[in-house]
Parts: sequence; structure tokens; C-alpha cells
Amino acid sequence: MSKTVHFPRPDGATVSGYLAEAAQPVGAVVVIQEWWGLNDQIRGVADRFARAGFTALVPDLYRGQSTVEAEEAHHLMSGLDFGQAAAQDVRGAVAYLKGLALGGGKVGVTGYCMGGALTVLASTLVPEADAAVVWYGMPPLEFVDASQIRIPLQAHWATQDEFFKIDGVDALEAKLAEAGVAYEGHRYLAHHAFANETAQGPGRLPQTQYDAAWAQLAWDRTMRFLGRQLG
Repeated sequence: MSKTVHFPRPDGATVSGYLAEAAQPVGAVVVIQEWWGLNDQIRGVADRFARAGFTALVPDLYRGQSTVEAEEAHHLMSGLDFGQAAAQDVRGAVAYLKGLALGGGKVGVTGYCMGGALTVLASTLVPEADAAVVWYGMPPLEFVDASQIRIPLQAHWATQDEFFKIDGVDALEAKLAEAGVAYEGHRYLAHHAFANETAQGPGRLPQTQYDAAWAQLAWDRTMRFLGRQLG
């Protein structure tokens, strides 16, 4: 079952989001959108998590706006305060799911592209989270205080990614190792957005390409990881 819900941020402001409820939840996860907004594709991702046993909440970071055009998506993303989104919207979403006490009461955070970058930030700014899974996205390294990451972290990277170059991933992983983060990274011979089945089409970017085989492998690894950490 899915529905729109409203939840408070730590600062008292209210955020809406898409909640996909698992029939017999083993845990819960906050799912963070790509730069397109809270659209049908990311709702579908939340629904898939719910079918797998994880109640999923997608916070509406753009406050009702979404797009299929790359130029407008860039404009929307540029107007987003990433620190506030992680420390307020995502943290509020984690607290909301914690309050539902689903399964063992544990809550993970995951996100794609822009949402992947926010997942990295959330791992440093949301102490209530229990695990995080990053999909091909990272913030600039100077904004990553790896010493603040206390949760297990898994990540899925595309070696042909033109937006998040693999040498940047190397640098991030070195930083995580230096801080002693419990980290599990996977790399795929794929392009950016390889897990997004709508990555190709009108308004999309030539640098993005869906790959069903790698997407399924990354999903299976995510399920095993979240099963261990949240179940």
C-alpha cells in the first residue's frame, strides 16, 4: 500500500513524502530521489523496496516539483541546499520511519545520482540511520567528514560514469578507509544511472544508460546488505 504522508523535520518544518508500505516489514529505508524529482520512476523504486520487505519513504525534496528535462532538473538541483536536505529532510524521514517501529526498528538510507550524494552526506549528518547504500553519486570530497560515519556503508559505482568519475570514487574510498568506515564498494562496467530503467529517452542525457544485468546484480547486493544490517 502506498500513500502521501507528512512528517516533521528536526527544525519543526513539515515535509511531505511518498510512503510505500511493506506487508510484513523487516525494516525500513529512506529513498532519495535523482535530480528529476519525486517522479513515477522513484516511486517505483520505493514500491520495489516495499515488495522486498522494506517500508520505503521518499521525501519530496523539491516540494512538489519534478521534470523530465535535464536543463530544468539541473535548475531544480542547483536550488537545493544539500546540507539542509540531508540534515533536515532526510533526518526527519528517518525519524518518521523509526517512529513506526517496523520490523526490528532499524532504518537505512539509500539514493541515486543526486540522491547518492545526499546519502553520503546523510551518513555523516543523520546519526539515527542504521545503514546506507549509495548509487553512483557523491558530494565534493571537502564536504565529506568520514570521521562522522558510524554506520555500515555500501556503494555501487559505474566505471564509465562521466558525471562521477572513478578517480573521484578512488579518493572517496581512500578517505573512508582512513577513517575506518565499515565500507563495501562495488564497481560495474556501466554508465551513469545504470539502474534507472528510464535513463534513455526524450529529455534524458546521452551519458546515461540503463543496464538491466548490472542493475539486478546491484539490487541483489543491496538486498543482502540491508537484510544483514536492518533485518
